[in-house]
Amino acid sequence: MMEYVNPGETLEDLNRNGLTIIQKKKGFRFGVDAVLLSDFAKVRKKDRVLDLCTGTGIIPLLLSAKTESPAITGLEIQHEFVDMARRSVLMNKLENRVVILEGDLCDEALLKSLPKVDVVTVNPPYKKAASGIINEEDALTLARHEVALTLEDVIRAARICLKDNGRLYLIHRPERLADLLTLMRQYRMEPKSLRMVYPHAKKAPSMVLVEGQRDGGAFLKVLPPLFVYDEDGSYSDEIRRIYGDDRR
Repeated sequence: MMEYVNPGETLEDLNRNGLTIIQKKKGFRFGVDAVLLSDFAKVRKKDRVLDLCTGTGIIPLLLSAKTESPAITGLEIQHEFVDMARRSVLMNKLENRVVILEGDLCDEALLKSLPKVDVVTVNPPYKKAASGIINEEDALTLARHEVALTLEDVIRAARICLKDNGRLYLIHRPERLADLLTLMRQYRMEPKSLRMVYPHAKKAPSMVLVEGQRDGGAFLKVLPPLFVYDEDGSYSDEIRRIYGDDRR
């Protein structure tokens, strides 16, 4: 496996069917948000999936283990991440199911050239371009801030790529929820379910998982909260289930 790993990179065990992912030792690394999103997404046996803002390919890799989807595509604008994701796909011998494309989700011609999919997943940049401290490293800036795209770009892209009644699954910050739901309605991506993620029971939510449906009927189901930690500071049973290990 190490022949796929470049200097300055490392392998991380995903605790799923022996899968591993290539990551930078220093710099952008996937977090709990990507793992939660891959668990939240409902992918049926024959569903074709497109993961926007795929980064180093964590969500396509996790979905390949969790689902029987025959075709999972990741789209990423940053060449460095695309290269790492493609090497992870080859290393895990998933090239018959997982494809990583280099491209911009704001490129409407590119999106329309892709086959329509049943499911779109996306873990987009959370912060508005003018908010927070912009990281000096370009890769981190693009991954965390709306520099190369906006939340509206993400919702528009999902609508273009989905089949009729196709489903969108994304994760974002609670403070952007009003923006998110408004844009989903604007692009006729009807919100269908919502789940808040809390660090623990005494903290405010830090993430929100949302499911939408292209041209779906109006009905929003609010799911039970998800707690990352129990009161004693150990990981909750649900987090251990999602990660597939015995972490504490």
